[in-house]
Amino acid sequence: MTKNDILSYVENRAAAPAVTAAPPPTAPALSAAPPRPPQPLSVPASALAEVGPPPFAEGDRVQIEPMSIMRRKIAERMIESHRVSAHVYSVIEADYNETSKLRGKLKGEYLERDGVKLSFLPFIIKAVIEGIKKWPIINSSVWGDQVVYKQDINIGVAVALDWGLIVPVIRNADEKSLLGLARAVNDLGDRARNKKLKPDEVQGGTFTITNPGVFGGLMGLPIINQPQVAILGVGGIKKRPVVINDAIAIRQTGLLTLSYDHRIIDGAVAEQFLAVIRDVIEAAEYKS
Repeated sequence: MTKNDILSYVENRAAAPAVTAAPPPTAPALSAAPPRPPQPLSVPASALAEVGPPPFAEGDRVQIEPMSIMRRKIAERMIESHRVSAHVYSVIEADYNETSKLRGKLKGEYLERDGVKLSFLPFIIKAVIEGIKKWPIINSSVWGDQVVYKQDINIGVAVALDWGLIVPVIRNADEKSLLGLARAVNDLGDRARNKKLKPDEVQGGTFTITNPGVFGGLMGLPIINQPQVAILGVGGIKKRPVVINDAIAIRQTGLLTLSYDHRIIDGAVAEQFLAVIRDVIEAAEYKS
């Protein structure tokens, strides 16, 4: 390239017409539309594990396996729930003595006549339903700055599987008898373990119960199952010494823990909800 070439380029550039920027496109007019339900938060893959050096040193004996699809989905939902809800926990102790007596009277009849095993869980579901009727905020969801009260009571029951955790839902649980709840618990649990649940049977829950006590756990502090606002953890039911009328007695007791969303549920409401559950269990007064 010569000096004349450079001068010619500069002269031609100066003589070229100025280019004006095109005006930005006009934004379309917004039409009034009903509010859309909030979409679930998207959790990036990096949120599942801290990015950084591997958690082992060179020469360590380790085995590395990728998460299963189910395990990864559980991890994403648990992280999402902690990001969405302000988790708070309350614990109460319940005396199952009277309920245990009633269960003893009914379990043989249910098994012989109906082929249904009767655990403590249907009784607990019945007590939870009474608590929800008294405190319907427990059966709600948060939608922006509004509270959505669910008119149906659909109880999710967490089932532990060898490959993860799944929560089948008992729809309209408040319309079922004790026998109906026992049958539903057995049926959904069996089909969950045999991978025979239908997609709609794990959706639409309004409140969840999980039972770490079945494995011997004293109590648990479960994470809320979004978009619900509370979840009940059932601790192990065992014979323990308790003080009754200044005397020591042996009773079947267990701890109940409630994890709840402090954005809309205060401690006073949570404690009173748990008190309803406790009172129903201790009196063994289960409405049909």
